Amino acid sequence: MLETLRLCVQLTKRNWIVYRKDLIANVSPTIFEPIFLILSLGVGLGYFITDIDGRSYTAFLAPGLAVSTALFSSFFESSYGFYIRMTFENIFKAMLTTPIGVHEVILGEYIWLSIKGAMMCSLLAIGFACFGLIKSLWLLPLIPIAGVLIALPCGALGLIATSYVKNINQFQTVYAFFIAPLFFFSGIFFPLAQMPNSLKYIAYALPLAHGVEVSRALFWNENVLYVLGVHGGILILYSAILCAFAYYRIQKILQN
Repeated sequence: MLETLRLCVQLTKRNWIVYRKDLIANVSPTIFEPIFLILSLGVGLGYFITDIDGRSYTAFLAPGLAVSTALFSSFFESSYGFYIRMTFENIFKAMLTTPIGVHEVILGEYIWLSIKGAMMCSLLAIGFACFGLIKSLWLLPLIPIAGVLIALPCGALGLIATSYVKNINQFQTVYAFFIAPLFFFSGIFFPLAQMPNSLKYIAYALPLAHGVEVSRALFWNENVLYVLGVHGGILILYSAILCAFAYYRIQKILQN
């Protein structure tokens, strides 16, 4: 067990070393796109939308945009990133000639996705906190939890997509028909309570809406324990199911 953990950590360290070589370029799109969104929508539309659940539109947007960074960073890492490492660079094939096995490769990727999701979510939350968009700074250290809770199931979705696509261009279809709707219809931009019941049920049947609820509880300091228990518990269940299925699918490919 300890040896497996050590090898997983080594794989995670390898990903971090590669990632930090071009850190600014790697971090910039994930961090600055939500910032531009909150400036254009929060400030622009906020002039016309002055009250959502007793808050400004900017304050309403911030928690969902923060946690969405974990969605995008984990999905793209486990889809495009994993596919390139596996298919074009043959990195995993080389790793499997060492004591690292398929088990360590996949678990190491899960650890890396969790760290990356927590880091991205935290960076954006710190930025939003500088503008007074987090009610209690004491809850700021809990923000990485929301990042991890989203990064694992969404990263697993990326690995599942990787196991099915025939070429790298097919990830665009997955993004267009699944990830983009997941982002736009998970309650980030408007309250899910205002959606028709059918769409609301679909939104809550997917991970991101629960991550948005967790992030809002932490940003707004409202019902934190209850939301972590309910929506956090649902995300843990999603993570267990999706990570297990992704493991099953990717294991078969790496063993061939």
